[in-house]
Amino acid sequence: MRLKTGAPGWTARADVVVVGSGVAGLTTALQVRAKDLTVLLVTKARVDEGSTKWAQGGIAAALGPGDTPRQHEEDTLIAGAGLCDAAAVKVLVAQGPEAVRRLIARGAVFDREASGEISLTREGGHHRNRILHAGGDATGAEVSRALLAAVTEDAGIEVVEHALVLDALKDRQGHVCGVTLHVIGAGSRDGIGRALGRAVILATGGLGQVYAQTTNPAVATGDGVGVALRAGARVADLEFVQFHPTVMWLGPTARGQQPLISEAVRGEGAFLVDDSGERFMRDVHPLADLAPRDVVAKAITRKMMESRRPHVWLDARNIDNWKERFPTIYASCAAYGVNPSRDLIPVSPAAHYASGGARVDINGRTSVPGLYACGETACTGVHGANRLASNSLLEGLVFAARIADDLATNLPTPGDPVADDSEESLLIPSVRDQISTSMTEGAGVLRSAKSLDHTAHDLHRLGKQASSEPCVEAWEATNLHLVASALVQAAKIREETRGSHWREDFPETSPEWQKRILLELNRDGLWSHSFEKVADA
Repeated sequence: MRLKTGAPGWTARADVVVVGSGVAGLTTALQVRAKDLTVLLVTKARVDEGSTKWAQGGIAAALGPGDTPRQHEEDTLIAGAGLCDAAAVKVLVAQGPEAVRRLIARGAVFDREASGEISLTREGGHHRNRILHAGGDATGAEVSRALLAAVTEDAGIEVVEHALVLDALKDRQGHVCGVTLHVIGAGSRDGIGRALGRAVILATGGLGQVYAQTTNPAVATGDGVGVALRAGARVADLEFVQFHPTVMWLGPTARGQQPLISEAVRGEGAFLVDDSGERFMRDVHPLADLAPRDVVAKAITRKMMESRRPHVWLDARNIDNWKERFPTIYASCAAYGVNPSRDLIPVSPAAHYASGGARVDINGRTSVPGLYACGETACTGVHGANRLASNSLLEGLVFAARIADDLATNLPTPGDPVADDSEESLLIPSVRDQISTSMTEGAGVLRSAKSLDHTAHDLHRLGKQASSEPCVEAWEATNLHLVASALVQAAKIREETRGSHWREDFPETSPEWQKRILLELNRDGLWSHSFEKVADA
């Protein structure tokens, strides 16, 4: 299966093609260059517009006194609700500290105490202070800045901006040997082209725009997962979409990216209250307002249902140094007329992070030879059913290095690309809003067989609204439809509640569902699924 496009009009080549410019893509590009391989880095918008720069939280790593990788591992496994890949988690926590030190060596500047030591804080689900921050609540922006500076200085990395990845290219043996792209607007290459390499790494970020409200930027339309599916790669854990519990509520008609109120605010002492001022999280979880995100999101949603109100409140008035500690969040609140030093902040859950993606091994390899995935596009298994706060930036850093190590010793030598005669797909752009509305209503925080069936019916209907005019908006809508269809299938199959997947009709966690759901799309656009047993850690 492939997207409907025009014929490629230009070709670029490098040893390795990296798609995406967040922490995963930039780090992978730099690590691959360290192996003396050339890189073509393609990114959908400007090179600094990915999800990474929006990360307000931080990077989790066992760097503090008394903390150990084993303790970080335990917290990760608990948050993952029995579905973490134990081997991948061990890799993450063991190699995480060195990955952070490597980032610091590349110029990233983190907040420090008066003594000069790096300042470490706590976030939900962590039992130790192990979160590094930069600029208070601007960690992602600083990480992106440091990595971009290093990429810009490297003559062996060619950057192509405003390039939407379309599909993977394969040789006669089925090995991926490049991708097709559409470069938007002015640039050294315009229109449809080919980026050829001996391997392709997908690091396009998440799929948050599949929902009506999200913390993700507008570019997060699931493009990498779409490419992987159409290439025949297996995807996993797509039903586990983490909804950030504290996103600023802007009103019933607000859509797209919404202002995130970082979990770190609760780490500094803020707490949730209902309309009567009651702190309802105390009766929900031993960690109260610092419980894992799925627990908090569900509790807020239940409270909203009980009160028939569209939001709850975050009381952060006890934080004295708001402007210094959380300057970005303070500015966001002020832009909407809220002074968090004296006002309660209206918050509700919104789609935040996809734990699932293209299923990869601990070296980032998908099930299709020559195709790798890293970061939110990938499913390494480290997050299980629910990502532990601040593990996402760390995952990008750690597994980017492992992909580079693997390529240094196992870089394939594929043949030339062959024509793809599989079925073409393209939907009209206007289905996008209908997809996000239906997904929010039927496959959001609250799910049931009835709601999922309704959304599946909507998606089936929308999938018939074909377009004959290739354009960016149509390609994005088609990717969102494909990813939404896969997500709903997985959510329907998993008849239990676990982590960030909450089935109202199956409210308990079942031992028989301690397995990963793998989905695969064939050349004719037909789905199949299988299971991967997850052993006790």
